[in-house]
Amino acid sequence: MSHVAFVSHGGGPMPLLGDPSHAELVSTLKALPQQFPKQPSVIIMISAHWETSGFEITTAENPDLIYDYYGFPDESYQFQYPAPGAPKLARDIADKMEAKSTHIGLNEKRGFDHGMFIPLMLMYPEANIPVVQISLASSLSPDQHWMLGEQLAEALPEDALVIGSGFSFHNMRAFFAPKTPQVKHDVHAFQTWLDETVTSSHLDLNEAKQRWLHWSEVEGGRFCHPREEHLIPLIVCHALAQKQGRSIAFSALGVEARHFVW
Repeated sequence: MSHVAFVSHGGGPMPLLGDPSHAELVSTLKALPQQFPKQPSVIIMISAHWETSGFEITTAENPDLIYDYYGFPDESYQFQYPAPGAPKLARDIADKMEAKSTHIGLNEKRGFDHGMFIPLMLMYPEANIPVVQISLASSLSPDQHWMLGEQLAEALPEDALVIGSGFSFHNMRAFFAPKTPQVKHDVHAFQTWLDETVTSSHLDLNEAKQRWLHWSEVEGGRFCHPREEHLIPLIVCHALAQKQGRSIAFSALGVEARHFVW
């Protein structure tokens, strides 16, 4: 069974620029590989920063980096993370998914976005593990992405590490506004709901799925995610893990946040 983690990857390149409000995020990401018994043979990355009309997978031998953030210091555009791709494995995954009637297009041009290289520069700085990235479908449908995770569970090598890269809180306006008691209340309500959904031993997988299908109706849900692309990788991970996980709580940019591991 693959190892699975969801990481909250922070604000653009800020975790690598010494920003004090990202200190806990940096330390928790650096410690995360200790949760896994051995180094994975490949990392399958599902990033909030790549959406396509269907699903796609990277098949380049040596993908470039995509510096998909704006207005940061020059050094932010010099970062290197020369991890190789895994084109043969990517095609094998796509073939196995096709057999389950989920089409994943092959993309030879796509590079690695910052949802990939920012957390991996902290987690696996040697950049010596091959990485394959899978897109989100632009529907952002919880149901469709839960099914993707379920099917991927049977299509990956046993020693793969799957990382969903998003942010458990992603309201850009609120990040840079005063953290009023109401803001803190709404954030806490939803982070607590996430903990229950992912970690509670009283929920079976189907009950967890039903909660995900209605995430936007719970207290704090739409406040924390006005648009849900940073939440959807967590849904994929939960479905793929096929079990309840563990929560790692920290704060970043002045709000409560979470990573999850299985």
